[in-house]
Amino acid sequence: MRERRMPAEKSGPQDSVADMLREAEDRALVADRSDPHSPYHPGANATPGGRRRFMFGSLAVAGAVASLPGLARAKGSLGSEEHDVPADATKVPGYPLADESYGTRSQFETEVRVRFKTATPLSSWTFTPLQGSLGIVTPSGLHFERSHGGTAVIDPSKHNLFVHGMVRSPKKFSMKDIKRFPSMSRTMFIECSGNGLTEWSKPTMKTVQGTHGLTSTSEWTGVPLRTILEEAGVKPGAKWLLAEGGDAAAMTRSIPMEKALKDCFLAYGQNGEAIRPEQGYPLRLMVPGFEGNVHIKWLRRIEVSDAPFMTREETSKYTDLMPSGKAVQFSFEMEAKSVITSPSGEMTLDGPGFYEITGLAWSGRGAVRRVDVSADGGKTWRQAALQGPVMPICHTRFRLPWQWDGKEAILQSRCVDSTGYVQPTLGQVIAMRGLNGPIGSIYHLNAIQSWLVATDGKVSNVHYY
Repeated sequence: MRERRMPAEKSGPQDSVADMLREAEDRALVADRSDPHSPYHPGANATPGGRRRFMFGSLAVAGAVASLPGLARAKGSLGSEEHDVPADATKVPGYPLADESYGTRSQFETEVRVRFKTATPLSSWTFTPLQGSLGIVTPSGLHFERSHGGTAVIDPSKHNLFVHGMVRSPKKFSMKDIKRFPSMSRTMFIECSGNGLTEWSKPTMKTVQGTHGLTSTSEWTGVPLRTILEEAGVKPGAKWLLAEGGDAAAMTRSIPMEKALKDCFLAYGQNGEAIRPEQGYPLRLMVPGFEGNVHIKWLRRIEVSDAPFMTREETSKYTDLMPSGKAVQFSFEMEAKSVITSPSGEMTLDGPGFYEITGLAWSGRGAVRRVDVSADGGKTWRQAALQGPVMPICHTRFRLPWQWDGKEAILQSRCVDSTGYVQPTLGQVIAMRGLNGPIGSIYHLNAIQSWLVATDGKVSNVHYY
């Protein structure tokens, strides 16, 4: 049985968190709707053709500007430098190259992370703008953030990693020591297990940035954790390790030894440069496919043991509430998931015609094998094309041409990973997990996302299953 739920009115104490999220999203949308380069601008739409139409309109405006004396000026965006905009860039020299510089983006690019306004910015998170993403790699400056005690400031020349517990020889490694070991690189996603926490019981956030923006993909460079553990010599009977961060929260999580030896690594590089401070500079534990909270930032200590440590973040937090009222611990892996990023919430289609549906799919258990797309709420499905590269535990871009007839449509995507697991509907997830908790079960929501395309072209977040 399918049930369709349109956005509900705010009600009940469980809505306080959701209300704050909506308010933060609305503030960001006000700026986006006034930005002609934003997909949320009234004159924009979600198709390449629409972008071409906008570009031609801009050329007409540029022609009008050319008839005026002097130069136009575009307001600089975050991460850019503001420069005068000539009427014809072929008629005047551009700005000169600096003797020393760190590159900036164009002043016309405006995508930014948006922070959820928690009581304190020291314990908060920011969302990646998935609606403007290209390909699969997230720019380092747009990678989502989640911090529990602010962004730690650490001098790498004074930072050490201690390895102790059930090891033959406790070790202290400086950053220089760690970088002497053979390095490796891996492109992979990280997803906060609270991604979509507002969407359990009713559609809440308006944009894909708000519903799914706590996931990002980067190329990470570092040294395998196995190498470090072998240096210390893990004793027989060791089954777990504790990873501890060097920030004000001293974040600690237990990691199974089997996983630690399989594919975990210590990252000091991100997208070809040193890892960003908000991502754990100078050293971060990477746990491929596991929830983001276990990727301990500012890593300073590893303790080896024969049992999990039952820390705060794996007992009172980061557990999955069930219908019985009990909670499941150590539900580490991020299941297969996908979302259509365009067209998506708050975008507007420019009338009937051809559009390209595109989005991202990922799985913590392996590679994406197939993505199906529906325009009728799951009654019928078409297989989307996967844009290479397709790598395990990594965002995968999918695309599908779509001819919109102008009638109401419900867009959905469904991911199938290399284990054969099929992304479930929201109804299936709720049937298994229930709606306990202040706004549902909170963590590990990987249900199919629905976007309603109204007859006027406006796209909105709905529940349909």
